[in-house]
Amino acid sequence: MNRNKREKEYYSIDVGDSTFMVLKRYQNLRPIGSGAQGIVCSAYDHILERNVAIKKLSRPFQNQTHAKRAYRELVLMKCVNHKNIIGLLNVFTPQKTLEEFQDVYLVMELMDANLCQVIQMELDHERLSYLLYQMLCGIKHLHAAGIIHRDLKPSNIVVKSDCTLKILDFGLARTAATGLLMTPYVVTRYYRAPEVILGMGYQANVDVWSVGCIMAEMVRGSVLFPGTDHIDQWNKVIEQLGTPSQEFLMKLNQSVRTYVENRPRYAGYSFEKLFPDVLFPADSEHNKLKASQARDLLSKMLVIDASKRISVDEALQHAYINVWYDPSEVEAPPPAITDKQLDEREHTVEEWKELIYKEVLDWEERTKNGIIRGQPASIGAVVRDGAHQHPLSTSYSSCNDITSSMSSALTLTGRPPEA
Repeated sequence: MNRNKREKEYYSIDVGDSTFMVLKRYQNLRPIGSGAQGIVCSAYDHILERNVAIKKLSRPFQNQTHAKRAYRELVLMKCVNHKNIIGLLNVFTPQKTLEEFQDVYLVMELMDANLCQVIQMELDHERLSYLLYQMLCGIKHLHAAGIIHRDLKPSNIVVKSDCTLKILDFGLARTAATGLLMTPYVVTRYYRAPEVILGMGYQANVDVWSVGCIMAEMVRGSVLFPGTDHIDQWNKVIEQLGTPSQEFLMKLNQSVRTYVENRPRYAGYSFEKLFPDVLFPADSEHNKLKASQARDLLSKMLVIDASKRISVDEALQHAYINVWYDPSEVEAPPPAITDKQLDEREHTVEEWKELIYKEVLDWEERTKNGIIRGQPASIGAVVRDGAHQHPLSTSYSSCNDITSSMSSALTLTGRPPEA
């Protein structure tokens, strides 16, 4: 494409403190969020005839860490295709050459709210268990491609008013792990598993801990382990769950073990004390979902020793979750990640920049003859097809709207199979 033609396709607009240079197909940009990784706007896509989210990656080439994260996010978003993982609709840069290249824009499905807002709602058992089921389906799909998230949190999980849930990001690269004795952090680590906090080895069920913390917050309405830094985070965990066994402590490296062993010992509280019946909604007549089942699931997820913690597959089979079990969702084909050394790769900023530029050009090449994904109404329109309408899919009158922009309260459009 020649320079003049390319320039005519783009226009500039100020969004908060940032300037977006976007394709003219995207109009009505409105800021909806920002974070360490970038600024996100809502927009209307005149080609797809739908609302979308546009994320401008924040200074992707300022250092190796940012550049690696940008590359990883782009590669994984291009590969993953599951109803519980956010879909990539487009990727572009307004710059014309590698030398000029500095901005990356990701266009994604637009959802209604993140889970932080849903946590403030009074959810019944159906909605709570269905949201958890979808989290677990999305995590299982990532695990099938060898992607272990390790940094799931409510701000990175989004929902629509029909109770559709999607995971927004792909967590920590393996080389980005931090241990207990590192410097205090700025980002939220309330949901990170003990093995991540303590700098231990980890397995796939590291993500189950995070789901347990999120579930606990949905039940309680407040963060379960609100640590102010790595060390306080660990203290909050053992104060409530109790000091782990000597068997677990022997798995720690010497310096971390010395610190942990010198802490006061805590007996911890029973799950009946941590999560009394009064915190839960009334038992469900329709699906026979009960507070006792929800509490049992929490007790199996929130286990400090990962070797004794429930797995994703076991969680999906748990009585509180498996009423929603659908093989097409749980056992969807795994994403084909072509870059098997994705997390181990190390490059200079300039090398990362070239790799990212090639990925953007590859997307443009693949979409030149038509749109890969995101035909109108093709993604995330409903939770299930018409054969699975839930009898409770009328307005959920006991909830407030998730956000003022939502036209209806959180409703279920999926139905568990009949017993």
